[in-house]
Amino acid sequence: MDVDVLVERVRGLAADPARAGQRTLVGITGPPGAGKSTFAELLIEALRRNGIVAVLVPMDGYHLAQRVLDERGLADVKGAPQTFDGAGYRALLDRLRQNGSDVVFAPEFRREIEEPVAGAIAVGPAVEVVLTEGNYLLLDDEPWAGARGLLDEVWYLDLDPQVRQGRLAERHRRFGRSDEDAWGRTTGSDEANAALVEAGRARADLVVPLG
Repeated sequence: MDVDVLVERVRGLAADPARAGQRTLVGITGPPGAGKSTFAELLIEALRRNGIVAVLVPMDGYHLAQRVLDERGLADVKGAPQTFDGAGYRALLDRLRQNGSDVVFAPEFRREIEEPVAGAIAVGPAVEVVLTEGNYLLLDDEPWAGARGLLDEVWYLDLDPQVRQGRLAERHRRFGRSDEDAWGRTTGSDEANAALVEAGRARADLVVPLG
């Protein structure tokens, strides 16, 4: 899909008089390995080239810390819905929607240390559009359903499953897993999470096919 078409779609959302005084929030979702981060970063660049002040705030910043996962026995399913602070993420979206005079600071997830870092993303009053990407933006369970209600639209990235799994395994290898461990994670917990994400595909406002 032409990125210019997507930019104009975002511009149309931002120009809606019903949203006067509020930021435009667009969610990007898709199963693990679909390319959400790369897609969102490219769209941010395109929006900025077109004079739209935009910031990317990923959902992954609300990963629970590794210590908490270990304490709760969740380390083996890291990335599943219960390994995120979904209520905290929803509260952040609520703050971001109201465009006041304060800077809102959001966390981000650092893959090189496999931990979230608080206050790493600044969203100032000049920001018109916030893109947020993550796996569970279309989940119909709380607190995710409440988060969905704060987004103007959610777009679903559709990628061939074999390509997606290959990319995901390569990412795991890049961050230190053996080939066996990389594929075990890809076809195990990651694929279970992918099935959850794919179940929400029909609720997306737009499906974006990726080559």
